[in-house]
Amino acid sequence: MAESLSVRLADPAATAQFGALLARVLAAAAPDSRVLNFEGELGAGKTAMIRGLLAGLGHKGRVPSPTYTLVEPYLVETYRVYHVDLYRLRDPAELDHLGLVDELGTRDELGRGSLLLTEWPDRGAGRLPPPDVACHLVIDGAGRRAILTAPSREGVRLLVKVAEGLPAGF
Repeated sequence: MAESLSVRLADPAATAQFGALLARVLAAAAPDSRVLNFEGELGAGKTAMIRGLLAGLGHKGRVPSPTYTLVEPYLVETYRVYHVDLYRLRDPAELDHLGLVDELGTRDELGRGSLLLTEWPDRGAGRLPPPDVACHLVIDGAGRRAILTAPSREGVRLLVKVAEGLPAGF
């Protein structure tokens, strides 16, 4: 049941714009817990897309790469967001000490669900929940190509909405 979508991103601005489109789709969905994985080689635009997504969800501050901290949490109107970068993880068991899985599936006192945005998810294999959407970023000339797959039923619904929201020129 995996749907897919491939989008050419001409430059960093287009990458951020696409991240903002993902945010609009996520914000319009029920605020249940969601998992999005971001894959691609170093410099492919994973963090740039997540910055656009967080800005689209209403985050106004800085969005540092969590390469050294592993997790950067954010509170936005609809979600408790956990931006995770597992590049430096040596063993997936290290994730057990972060408590991320415990946060997923719960709502806070304001009704916000959790949103897990994971870079380098393969390094947490067996310890992370399956994604609703996986976004693989590939360097494509001066730009990037985002290839999204939806292994879950909810992910398929999200991708349909993303495809419907694509502006002309994407």
